[in-house]
Amino acid sequence: MARDTGITSLYRPGEYDPTAPLSDVPGLYDGADIGAALKAVREFHGVTLQDLADATRIRQTYLAALEDMRLEELPSRPFAIGYVKAYAKHLGLDADAAVERFRQEHPDHEEGLRAPVGMRKQRDSRLSLILIAGILVFAAFVLWNIAQRAITAQAAPHKPTIAAAAPAAAPSSDGGGPIQVGGALPPPVESTTPPLYETPGLANSTDGSADAVDAAAKARKATEAAQPVLPSMPVGSVFKPQGAILGAPAGPGATQVVIQARRNGVFEVRGADGSSYFTRVLQAGEAYRVPALKGLSITVSDPAVFDVFVAGRYTGPLPATVSKADALVPKPVP
Repeated sequence: MARDTGITSLYRPGEYDPTAPLSDVPGLYDGADIGAALKAVREFHGVTLQDLADATRIRQTYLAALEDMRLEELPSRPFAIGYVKAYAKHLGLDADAAVERFRQEHPDHEEGLRAPVGMRKQRDSRLSLILIAGILVFAAFVLWNIAQRAITAQAAPHKPTIAAAAPAAAPSSDGGGPIQVGGALPPPVESTTPPLYETPGLANSTDGSADAVDAAAKARKATEAAQPVLPSMPVGSVFKPQGAILGAPAGPGATQVVIQARRNGVFEVRGADGSSYFTRVLQAGEAYRVPALKGLSITVSDPAVFDVFVAGRYTGPLPATVSKADALVPKPVP
């Protein structure tokens, strides 16, 4: 009669000696560790790692690492415990006993220590004292603030309440009884109305507004006359720098268009999206080299004082107060 070895799932009759004494059959507590014990049981019954991997659905490399206790090659500790349990169960061994030996040999140091049986966990009384002291300090602070506000409110002077007094009655000159006294009379008109402001230099003028316009025009002409002005030039003249050249430097990043101011004037360049790209008052002689960007527009205070040069030749002044930079280059004649 064959002996009962306890193998229930991967039992292979004929691959081991059934007449061997029970003392020769390896068990869970044979070997240096649980991995060696499981390996001994597997080899004793002639079960290969591939057979065990097919039965447990566990990778063969994981089973080999478990037998050699190379736990760092396993996914994690919970997986290792599951592999031990499945390994022992499919060899007909006590799975819980195998897991218990694994935990004894490889305890988890991250788990907290269990309290001894019969011991009751006591809370630190110092924490309670600290909590009570904190509550008392907070309550004292709140009461102190309330008392300070009450003292301040009592010490503040009260605003006197002035009752609306009835108009005083004055005795009548004829002795016929009191008469009602009215309010204060307004001041005389001549004492409150200021004299008209006279613009200096226009005292002898019969029409101040017209003279002011004429004076402003004369002042503007005098200011413009005081500004330096470059002489006009014929079309086709060669560009000669008369001051700083702003904008894009000469090269691939700039067009052949250069705009030079013959007199001081506001000069602004805006991008295609309307954002301000360059804004400055160009002085007489200063020039601006237009960059090679699409959709640029040029806005000036007076287009007649800004000369346009294309490829180093004068083509005329700016055509309008707002001009497109792309339109400044003349199109070739077909």
